[in-house]
Amino acid sequence: MHPPSPSTDLRSDPLLDDDGGSAALEFILVGVVLLVPLVYLIVALGQIQGQTLGAEAGARHIARTIATSSNIDEARTSANLVLASVAESYGMEPSRVVFSLDCRPVAAACPSAGATVIVTLNTTVTLPMMPSIFGLDEMASVPVEATAAQKMSRFWGTTR
Repeated sequence: MHPPSPSTDLRSDPLLDDDGGSAALEFILVGVVLLVPLVYLIVALGQIQGQTLGAEAGARHIARTIATSSNIDEARTSANLVLASVAESYGMEPSRVVFSLDCRPVAAACPSAGATVIVTLNTTVTLPMMPSIFGLDEMASVPVEATAAQKMSRFWGTTR
């Protein structure tokens, strides 16, 4: 019987035994490759969720403010104050927050007594860490919209 030649005995090959330390390196590399996008996703979704809650709160509060105002001038002033307050509270850029007002049934003047006021608030959320170079911040933004409805009193706008 001949002893196995070194080229055929795989158990004693020094190239195959040189495996020390690569598991830690692989763990760090894979961890960083997977962890960084995961953290970015969590931060981005958190910002979008915060802005969504702000848009919903803004639409609801503006609709209520208009419905409880005594006349159209007071409704306009109060709605703008509520919009500024909500934008500040939720960290929204005031220049990106726009609200529109609609009434059902359609009336000559909106808001009007007995109508249902529908407030739609629109904004955009820029994703975190997007540079403003070449308009990347505008391209990497998510539109957010919220709508709220409030029934107006049938005595709205009359002298109290």
